[in-house]
Amino acid sequence: MASNWVGRISSFSAGPSFFLSGTSADSFLAELLRELRDDRASYSVKVLLLSPLCEHPTRLCRSETVGEETAMELMSVFINCPPKSVQFRCHLLLALTSVLVCSGCVNNCSRASQDFLELLLQIAQDTSDLQGDVALRSLRATACDCLRELEACSPGLLSQHLELLGGLRHREASWIHQAYAGLQTLVLRNAVYQLTRETEGGAEHLKALLGGNTPVAWEAEQDSSPANIRDSTVLSSLILGPLGTIPTLQTGPDCKELRSVLSSLLEDSYLLTPLCQAALLHRLTEVVAMLPGVPPVIFRAQLLRLLGTSELCLFHTTLLMKGAFTDSLFSAEDESFLLKRLVLLSQHPLLSTPEKLFYMDCILHFPENRPIGFGDETLPVLLTPALASALAPTVFDDSDAMLARLNLLSLVYLEEEEEEEEQVEWGGEEGRGVAYLYEHLASLLRIVDNGGSRETAVTFFRSAFLFLFHFHHVERFSDGLTGQLGGLYLRHTHLAPHLINLADRTQEKLPHSGWAVGLLKALQGVITGAPLPEIPSPDLHRHLKVLARVAEEGEIPQQSTLRFLSSIVTASCTPPGVSGAWRLGNGLLGVCRHLLVHPSLDSLLLPLADVLLHIARRYGDTDIQDHARLYYTLLTTLSREKLAGVLAQGRNEGGGQVKLRTLSSIMAEGEGLTNAITIHQAEEAVLELIQSQPEETPTEGKLKREEMESAPPEAASTLEAYRGQFDAPGFAANVTLNYRLTHLGAGDPRFHQIFSICLHFSLTDDHYEDLSNVSVPCLFRDRPPPRVTLTLKPRRPRPTALHASAVFTAQDGLTWFTPLPDVRVAFQQVFRAPPTPPDWGPVRIRSLFEGLWDRITRESEEEEGAASDCSTSLFCCQLTPAALVAVVTRHFLPFLVSDPSDEELRVFLFLPPRSHLLLKIRSEEDAAHFSIATDTWSLLTHMNSHLLDITSSQENTQL
Repeated sequence: MASNWVGRISSFSAGPSFFLSGTSADSFLAELLRELRDDRASYSVKVLLLSPLCEHPTRLCRSETVGEETAMELMSVFINCPPKSVQFRCHLLLALTSVLVCSGCVNNCSRASQDFLELLLQIAQDTSDLQGDVALRSLRATACDCLRELEACSPGLLSQHLELLGGLRHREASWIHQAYAGLQTLVLRNAVYQLTRETEGGAEHLKALLGGNTPVAWEAEQDSSPANIRDSTVLSSLILGPLGTIPTLQTGPDCKELRSVLSSLLEDSYLLTPLCQAALLHRLTEVVAMLPGVPPVIFRAQLLRLLGTSELCLFHTTLLMKGAFTDSLFSAEDESFLLKRLVLLSQHPLLSTPEKLFYMDCILHFPENRPIGFGDETLPVLLTPALASALAPTVFDDSDAMLARLNLLSLVYLEEEEEEEEQVEWGGEEGRGVAYLYEHLASLLRIVDNGGSRETAVTFFRSAFLFLFHFHHVERFSDGLTGQLGGLYLRHTHLAPHLINLADRTQEKLPHSGWAVGLLKALQGVITGAPLPEIPSPDLHRHLKVLARVAEEGEIPQQSTLRFLSSIVTASCTPPGVSGAWRLGNGLLGVCRHLLVHPSLDSLLLPLADVLLHIARRYGDTDIQDHARLYYTLLTTLSREKLAGVLAQGRNEGGGQVKLRTLSSIMAEGEGLTNAITIHQAEEAVLELIQSQPEETPTEGKLKREEMESAPPEAASTLEAYRGQFDAPGFAANVTLNYRLTHLGAGDPRFHQIFSICLHFSLTDDHYEDLSNVSVPCLFRDRPPPRVTLTLKPRRPRPTALHASAVFTAQDGLTWFTPLPDVRVAFQQVFRAPPTPPDWGPVRIRSLFEGLWDRITRESEEEEGAASDCSTSLFCCQLTPAALVAVVTRHFLPFLVSDPSDEELRVFLFLPPRSHLLLKIRSEEDAAHFSIATDTWSLLTHMNSHLLDITSSQENTQL
C-alpha cells in the first residue's frame, strides 16, 4: 500500500486538477484522513500523506465547513500520536495551519481555529524538552512558525498574548529564542497598527496590550477582532510607501513599557541570524515610525554595525530605516558614508552580479535626508561625477552590470549637463564623461563587428538605446552612431532585426526625436547603393525586411527603394538561384504593401505599378503572382482614401501598428481561420486507455506443450546456448502492451466521432526508453474501441506510469488537445516467458531453469558481501494447498515450466532486457513457501510486493 500512496501522491502533486478529474476531492481527502488514522501505516508514509494538505489545501478543502472538519480530524491524529514521533507531529502542525488559513477558518473565528491556537500556545510554553531530548525542541520551533503564519494572515490574532510571548523569549536560552523574537516582533507591529486604526486608541490601550495576557477573544462586536481587519496595508510593509502615509498613534513622551520592550528586542538582535535580524529591525522600524512619542535614536546603538555590515539583507534594512527616519536618525556624515559604501559595493570584485545590481539600484533610489526631487530614478545630490566615475562601464563587465553602470553614469552626466548648459564646448568634466560613454559604445560596436557573440550584440544594442535615450540631442555623438550602425549592417546583415527593434524602441520612447528616421534613412542608403549582383540571397531577404520598415516612414523618400525593387524583379538583374523563390517574392510584396499607403504615393504610382505588374506577369511563384495582381488592381482602381481604408483593416483597434501576416495578406485574419489553425484545449479529459488481454504468443503456447524429448541435455550447455542469444543487439528487449482507446464517461457530443488521433506519451522516470507517438485513424462511440499497442523498451524492468495526451480532429474540423489519465504499467505486466529458440521443448526449458537456478544460487553464496546482482529470497504466506494451486494457475500459468500436479511448482519469468526471476513454490505444513532466485537483486522488492498482493487477495477469498 505504501508504494501505491507514493505513486498517487506524486500524481496529485504533478497535476492536482488532472488527478481530481478521475476522482472527487472529498473521496480523496477521506482516503487521506483514513490512512492517517490507521496505526498500521508507518510515519514516513503519513508524512507523505500530509503533503497534499500542505501544498494544495484549497483543492481538497473547498469550503470552510470541510476545512474545519479536516482540522478537527488532524488534531485528533495529533493528540493520539506518540510524543516521540516529532517529525510527523511537526508536519501535522504545518498541515493544520495550511488548512485553517486557506479555508478561511481563522478569519471567520471557527471553533477549530480556537482549539488549534490554544494547542499551539500550549506547545510553545512547554519547556520540558530542556531536560529531555533536544530533538523535541523542533516541535516548539514549528509551533512558533505556525503562530507567526496565523498572525501574518490574520493580523491582531495574538495581540492579547504580547506579555506571554515576551516572557517566553526571555526564558528561552536555546536556538528557539530566535523564533520567539520574530513572533513577538510581528505581533507587536500588528497590535500597534491595529490601534492606529481605532479612533479611541491611545497610550492606555497600548499599555494594556503590553501587560495583558487574556484568553483568545473571538467576539464579533470587538472592533479589534482580526476578522474585522479589511485593510491590506497591514499585510504589507508600511515604510515602503510614500512619506506621510504611515498611520500614527499618539502615546505621549511617557511610554516606558514600550521602550523597554523595544530595547530588549534590539539587544537580542545581536543573537539572531542576519535574515532574522533584518526582519526584526524592519518590523521595529515600522513600530517606531507609527509612534511619534518614541524617538528614532533608539536605533542609534545599532547603526555602528549596520553601516559597516557586509550582509545584503541588513544593508537593505538600513536603507529602509534611513528612508523612514531621514535626518532624525542619520547625520550628513552617515549619509555620505552610506553613499560611498554603495559605490564601493557596486564594483566590489568579490560580489556576484545580482548583488552589484542591487547596490546600483539602491543608488538610483537612495533615500536622502532632504530630497529635492521625486521620481522612479532620482540620483542623490552627493553623487558627483568624480564619485560616480568609479562605476564607469568597461567591455569586461558582465552584460547586466555593464548596462546598469551605463545607465547610472548617463544620469550623472545628464544632470551635470543640465546644470551647466552654458558650456557650449564639451570640454568640462561632464563632456569628457559623455565622450567616454560614447567611446565605450564604439568599443562594443567593434567587438560586434569582429564577430562577437549574440549576447554581445544584444548588449551593444541595449547600450546604444540607453545612450540615445539620454543623449540623443547631442548631434556629435548621435550622428556618429548612425553612420557606424549603417556600416555595421552592411557587413553583418543578420543584425537587421536588432536595428529595426532599436529604431522602433527609440521612436516609441523619443517621439519628438528624429534619430530613428535618420537611422532608417541611412540604412536605406547603404542598401540601395550596394551592387545587386554581389548581394547574397540571405542578405537580400534581410534588405527587404529593412526596406519594408523604411517604407513605413512618411518622411523618407522612397524613389531609391523602388529602383532597388525594380532591379530585383527585372529578369536580367535577378541573382542566380533566387528567381521564383516564394520567400523573396513575399519580401518584395511586403515592401510594396507599405508603399501603397505611403504619403508620397502619387509620385510613386507609375514605378510601383510597373514593379507589381512585372511580378504579376513574370514571377515564378503562383501565390506571389496572385497577391501582386491584387495589389496592382487596388492601386490602379481605388482612390488613395479607399486604398488606405482597405489596407488599414489590418490595424489594431487601439490604433497600433499594422499586423503583418506571414503570407502578405492585406486583410486581418478572420475568426474562422484563427479557430481552424488553433489547437483548442478540451475542458475535461475526453479519452482513456483501458488495458486489454493480449493474445497468447507462440512462446507461451510452447511452454504448454506436453511433448517429451528423448534425453534431457546438460543444464550447463543449455544455459550457455540460451545466454549466447543476448549477444545480438536488441534481442528480446521490448515489452508489448495492448490497450483499447475509449471515450471517458458520457463526454461532449462534439467528440463522439473524432479522427486523426495522435497519442503522445511521456515518461515519469528513467526506467524506460522514450516512446514514439501512436496514431489512431478514428474513434466512434457506437463502434468497438480501436486497439492500441505500446512497445516499451526497458532500461530497468520496474513499475512505472506514463503521462498521456492526445491531439485529434473533431467533426467540425477543429483540432483539440486533451490529457488522458496516466497509463500505469504494473510490475507483472513486464513478465515474459524466457526467449528460448523455437525448437526447444519443455524438457530443455526445465533444464535451462535448473542451470540458471544453480548459477544464481552459487554466485549469490560465493559473492555474498561483494557487488553481485544475483540474490535469493524466501516469501512465506498462509495458504492451503488448493489455494496455492489457484494462485499459481491464475497468475503464473503461462510461465509454469513444471507439471501443475507436481509437489514443487516452478515458474520461469523473463523481464527484458535481460533479467530473470525463478520461483520454486511448494506447500509446507505451516505455510506456502515461494523460493525466489534472480540475477537482478533490485527486483526482489517489487516481486515481494506482487506476491503479497496476489496472496492477500487469495487469503481474503478463503475467509
